[in-house]
Amino acid sequence: MKCWNPILIVAVLFLSASAGAEQLQILSPGSVGQQLKQDRSLTEAVDSAFQSYDQWKADFIERTGFNYGIDYNALYYRASSSPTEEDESSSGVIRFYANWDLVGRNTPDKGSLVVKLEHRHAFTDVAPVDFGFELGYVGLLHSTFSDQGVHATNLYWKQLFDNKRILVFAGFMDVTDYVDVHLLASPWTDFSNLVFATGSGTIGALPDGSLGVMAGGWLNDNLYLSAGIADANADPAHLFEGFKSFFEDFETFKSVELGWTSGRDQFFFNNVHLTLWQVDARKEAQTPSGWGVAVSTSITHHENWMSFIRGGYSHDGNALLEGAVSLGAAHYLQSRKDVFGIAVNWGRPNHFDYPDARDQWTLESYYLFQLGKHLQVTPNLQVLLHPALSTERDSNVIVGVRARVVF
Repeated sequence: MKCWNPILIVAVLFLSASAGAEQLQILSPGSVGQQLKQDRSLTEAVDSAFQSYDQWKADFIERTGFNYGIDYNALYYRASSSPTEEDESSSGVIRFYANWDLVGRNTPDKGSLVVKLEHRHAFTDVAPVDFGFELGYVGLLHSTFSDQGVHATNLYWKQLFDNKRILVFAGFMDVTDYVDVHLLASPWTDFSNLVFATGSGTIGALPDGSLGVMAGGWLNDNLYLSAGIADANADPAHLFEGFKSFFEDFETFKSVELGWTSGRDQFFFNNVHLTLWQVDARKEAQTPSGWGVAVSTSITHHENWMSFIRGGYSHDGNALLEGAVSLGAAHYLQSRKDVFGIAVNWGRPNHFDYPDARDQWTLESYYLFQLGKHLQVTPNLQVLLHPALSTERDSNVIVGVRARVVF
């Protein structure tokens, strides 16, 4: 499927030829820039113990153009039953993320260095990222809480063009920052299960710390387009080995996304998009090539409610699910900055890897408590119905809690 490369080139040229005015960056809420923006937006929640630090940090960012965040995240799960003795799972992640404006600072078309470094560590024998399979479920109850250790997610150059209308990445990227973007897809602050995040569990490769290039921008006031190519063999624990794997093996993940929104300031809230992806066969990992499509519709209504329908289809490519549909809603409590979310998913496992697996259903609900500017606590409930690989039970209930401390 190397023929996708010309498609990406055409997409980039099409974006470069567009003209227009100011834009909202078409990036995931979990990307560095959007996460920093969200962290700084919590100005109404005042924690007196950190007022001096908050003021020093704001002054530092103003002087240097170096905008950074440090957070610690912890997650705990307990399952109602388990085919093994492992009915609990927990993990922690400390992150440093930064956006450093180095070219054209204080101008619309600035260039920035983007960095995100993490240390992921488990507190139990089975980390949350593997806990679903421990319970006979084909999927990830959480996609980021693992026991991987040092993890370099981002190290890339971000450049804006045409009065912030066009955006280009080049370097080591996280493809979920720009693929199938959705307001509630950040595993750090919103839904936990992968079926409610990027690709609804049907995308065969979602590498981070992956060497590549991405371009995105507005075609007019309502339409946007993005396209990217990245190393499918990325290893965030050994970041710079990506130069060898990208240029020598050239086994890549490609994507093109076309979307519509009711207005650029409504990008996250009223959005319809179509994402096409393809991944090459990976010789060393012994995974086949594949392709697929993801679709998403999000609509804001009834004063701070947002409803969504999302789903996807994959043809191999080592995807967890062959088909999936998610339906859900979230409510934003403006006075407290809290968020309530609830969603249900139907998923059919990839029959290449799980030929005898049955269809499964997933229900998830969470409530994010914004306890001041620096602390979030999120109770979480997941119900697994007909777990695809379970032969003993038709349901399992997982109760969890996630906490995030940010500075």
